[in-house]
Amino acid sequence: MPQIDLDQLAAGVPDGAMLALPPDNSLSPAAFAHALVRRGVRGLRLLGVPVSGYVTDLLIGAGCVQSVHTSAVTLGEAGTAPRFVAALAAGRITVTDSTCPAIHTGLQAAEKGVPFMPLRGVIGSDLVAHRPDWKVMDNPFADHPDAILLIPALSPDIAAFHAVCADPHGNVYVGRRRELATLAHAAKRTLVTVERIVDFNLLEDERMAPGTINGLYVENVAVAARGAWPIGLLDEYPLDAAHFAEYAKLARTEDGFRTYLERHVLPPAAQAAA
Repeated sequence: MPQIDLDQLAAGVPDGAMLALPPDNSLSPAAFAHALVRRGVRGLRLLGVPVSGYVTDLLIGAGCVQSVHTSAVTLGEAGTAPRFVAALAAGRITVTDSTCPAIHTGLQAAEKGVPFMPLRGVIGSDLVAHRPDWKVMDNPFADHPDAILLIPALSPDIAAFHAVCADPHGNVYVGRRRELATLAHAAKRTLVTVERIVDFNLLEDERMAPGTINGLYVENVAVAARGAWPIGLLDEYPLDAAHFAEYAKLARTEDGFRTYLERHVLPPAAQAAA
């Protein structure tokens, strides 16, 4: 697989794309999001798999997002996601509310190439009434009334995440984060940043293969050292709690968020023009 750089990877995301992102505890692509902000992408339809955090809040604050489909948006210990809350209150974005199992079920349906999959646990909640795309039907295999919920397949235009390593064949190691394999299988395209490229085939290593996504499902890989920062990455480096606290504080206001972008995201030339 030919190597491209981070900005080239971000250039592959068109305006208006449905972009699926993992949460802060599962290989979140922060450096990739920074590159999207610098590129000036607009109209993204974000899918949280299954919840959303720093990257989603950052992209919303930078004006890159049209809508969010997720089961939650939060900065975890740092509190609420301030740019998400502000944008929602101002009517700048729309939100499709879901649950974690429903999002995973929709991705599993797309992974298997079927139009929907059944799910039980959501029936009886208020959420069903607000999701006209979900259908409740009677289980055709039951000999008594047995309601079942049908979740339509979710096939994002692009899946993006940051992993520890890839190999020259485009195989990507995600370890125990097997939900990212489902995401890669379900998405039309998968773009990945990694800490490094290893010089052996991950799928030929018995220890690494079970945690590896086949390169058949990966369109492009770019090396981005510390590409999850300020989010932590497995055993590589921890969450930068001080930086997270700085973000949460500054992002409470538009001016503070702009200060954050100028300090940590925008290149010097863009800062001078801002």
